Amino acid sequence: MFKRNYFYLVAGLPDIILDQKKLGFSIAEFREDLRNQLNSEDDKLVEFLFLPADNQNLINLLVQSGKPFDESGNYTQDELEEGIKEPSSLPAYMQSFIIAYKSDSPLFEGLSWENQLTWLFYEYANKCSNEFLRNWFDFDLNLKNIVAGMIVRNHKLEGDKFFIGDSSIVQAVRKSTLKDFGLGNDFEYMERLINIQDNDNLLEREKAMDTMIWDFLDDQNTLNYFTIEVILAYIIKLQMVMRWFEMDYETGKEMFKKLLEDLEQSYEFPEEFALKDARRER
Repeated sequence: MFKRNYFYLVAGLPDIILDQKKLGFSIAEFREDLRNQLNSEDDKLVEFLFLPADNQNLINLLVQSGKPFDESGNYTQDELEEGIKEPSSLPAYMQSFIIAYKSDSPLFEGLSWENQLTWLFYEYANKCSNEFLRNWFDFDLNLKNIVAGMIVRNHKLEGDKFFIGDSSIVQAVRKSTLKDFGLGNDFEYMERLINIQDNDNLLEREKAMDTMIWDFLDDQNTLNYFTIEVILAYIIKLQMVMRWFEMDYETGKEMFKKLLEDLEQSYEFPEEFALKDARRER
């Protein structure tokens, strides 16, 4: 397949690193600049990377959470609110979700509504025409499921109601008692991930995870130089950098607290672990 080259755009991309302390532009400004420079087909690919923000906005509006609207998505608040009334203007997976939510008819029994939407999104993303994006979303989902499996096992939780999808990776995570879930040959970064998860420091663990993701993106683009794939990887990296701007120890604790709250939607979390975690924070 013919690939367009964006020589000047790629050559002009500002250098970024994971430990970046400051940027001279916002991600919204960068997104708008891309709209003016990319071919329409390639710009459609960029939209995939901002759909997770749309997903969270959609959930927040449906449940009326009152949380601030994330302006980094593809859709404005007015567009999503109109889409909730008449879903036909939104992507097919969002349409299916809105109809299911309104009729209180879960698409995946036992999962939270947020996880149901996430499942639909990954199914949708897996049909993307771009191989780099398919590989990225496959890696991202596998990583999330494996980490979830480690948490379930380490803290002796029962059930699997927050795994996303039904892939061979998920099946292995559900059933295997091996430390690597028997995935040493199926998930290239398995050994590295195990070492990362053995670190008790929340922020160090998160930083190591993002560094691993950064390396994965670089590995995917070994033979790409000025194509849309380089720009897509840059966007994912930029999103990680933006997340770290506000990261500190307190944020790390909040991240962990949010993780536990997500688990407790479906399970009663062991009381003794809460006590252990409280002692660690002193």
